[in-house]
Amino acid sequence: MTPYDEATCSEDTGEIASQQRPSRDEAENAVKLLIRWAGDDPTREGLVDTPGRVVRSYEEFFAGYGENPDEILTRTFEEIEGYDDMVMLRNVSLQSHCEHHMVPILGKAHIAYMPDKRVVGISKLARVLDIFSKRLQTQETMTSQIADTIQNALKPRGVAILIDANHECMSTRGVCKTDVSMITTRFTGVFETESDLRARFYEHMKLGK
Repeated sequence: MTPYDEATCSEDTGEIASQQRPSRDEAENAVKLLIRWAGDDPTREGLVDTPGRVVRSYEEFFAGYGENPDEILTRTFEEIEGYDDMVMLRNVSLQSHCEHHMVPILGKAHIAYMPDKRVVGISKLARVLDIFSKRLQTQETMTSQIADTIQNALKPRGVAILIDANHECMSTRGVCKTDVSMITTRFTGVFETESDLRARFYEHMKLGK
C-alpha cells in the first residue's frame, strides 16, 4: 500500500492526502497533456514513449513518500567502547526537487551527531537524507526534518547538519543565475549551545578538500 491508496496524514509533512493515488494511465495521460501544452506532439516517434519514462522517473524522484525515516534509525549499537565524540558524514550527495517549480535541487549534505551511549550504522544517516530529499519540499524544510528525525530517533547529545545545494529553479528559469548555491544549517543539543563544537563541525567539513 502506498501513501496515496487511502486518506492518510503524514506526520513528517503534516499534509493530508485525501484522494486516492491516480492510476499509471492517468499519470501518463497527464504527461501527454503537458507535452501538448508545451507545443509538441506526444504521438511523434521521439515522444511516444516519453510519458511512460517520465512516470517511471517520478517513481524514483519521489520514492521518499513511501518510506518512514524513523524506521530506518530503529537499529542502533551500544557496543562502542565508550566512544562519545563526533560522528560525521561529509559530502553526501543530494538530489531533490523544489516544491515550487518541481525542478532539481542538487548538492551535498554534511551530517554529524554526538552519540549518547549508542550509534547507528552510517548508511542509515544517508538513507534518512534520501527519504526526505526524494519528496517535494524546500531546502529549509528538508534540513530541519533530517536533523529533527535523527535527534528524536537516536536521542544523541546533539545533531548538526549543513546542506549546500544548487537550485535549478534559480539557474534555469526566472533570474537565471548560475553557480549560486544555497546553504542551510540546523543544530540541536550541544551543537546549538557550544560554539567550539560547531567550529569543529565546520573544520571537519574542510578536511580532504
